Amino acid sequence: MLASFIMSVTPIALTPARLPDGSTPSGYIGRFAPSPTGPLHFGSLVSALASYLDAKANGGLWRVRMEDLDPPREQAGAASAILQSLEDHGLQWDGDVIYQSQRSHAYQACLDALLDAGLAYHCSCSRQDLTAMGGIYDGRCRNHQPNPEQICSVRLKLYDLPDRVTAEQIQFDDLIQGRQTQHLRNQAGDQILQRRDGFYAYQLAVVVDDIAQGITHIIRGSDLLEVTGRQLFFFALLGAPLPQFGHVPLAMQANGQKLSKQNHAKAIESQHASRNLWRGLAFLGQNPPSDLADASTSECLDWALHHWQRSAIHGLSHLHQEE
Repeated sequence: MLASFIMSVTPIALTPARLPDGSTPSGYIGRFAPSPTGPLHFGSLVSALASYLDAKANGGLWRVRMEDLDPPREQAGAASAILQSLEDHGLQWDGDVIYQSQRSHAYQACLDALLDAGLAYHCSCSRQDLTAMGGIYDGRCRNHQPNPEQICSVRLKLYDLPDRVTAEQIQFDDLIQGRQTQHLRNQAGDQILQRRDGFYAYQLAVVVDDIAQGITHIIRGSDLLEVTGRQLFFFALLGAPLPQFGHVPLAMQANGQKLSKQNHAKAIESQHASRNLWRGLAFLGQNPPSDLADASTSECLDWALHHWQRSAIHGLSHLHQEE
């Protein structure tokens, strides 16, 4: 059933498109996938800008997907505000925006296939249980299935799979951070695919949607570097092509916290779009000329596309001072 699931994945948002210079896209398909938990801030803009430029500089397409799977954390109007901010900064996406809240059928189909294949299982453990395990799930419910009447989550097996020989250690070459090694049993543990409250988890939805959208390159913040090994494992388990990953530095506040909506990062202001882009390019090591900060957004992005150097991006985190 798992094989039939992957064969039945319907490609989404793959309408042919033309690039700004009129050419047709290459095989490169990138994406930006924000969560609508607040407005776009500088750290989010950096990730969006890097993924956009890397896609366009390589003759590819750039998709936008709204990861709206966690209603309790979402902010009313945030999704439309994020899209407006992207447009105001000249970051125009290709095809339609995909909303994960409208994709539950695809997630459930994958979940059912994994359960039927014995590659996922129900788990009754709580957050407190996970903390007692040291933060890495120890597989407690693998061989001791919970009472069917209990409210359970669903976990994906990352090691000791039935009828399969798999390596517990994942190695991959990050496009920005270089060679990475991650151990699935000791550093990750079996992953949540569906939460106890019934909501589908990020680890399930992101891989299912990347497959369906044919994503080939994922440029995102380095806070997600640690989950990349388990995501690559999931792609391989589903028999899908493996995308290439690149993780850009995080914008950090002076107190050492990353700029994030949870940490009340200041929303970027569209009236300063060109200056925001200039600061984003400088943060990414692209060395933009100073007069570009006062140019139009189209001029700023045109310069950036012609001078984009992925190799100029270094490090896992940078200090960002709010003006």
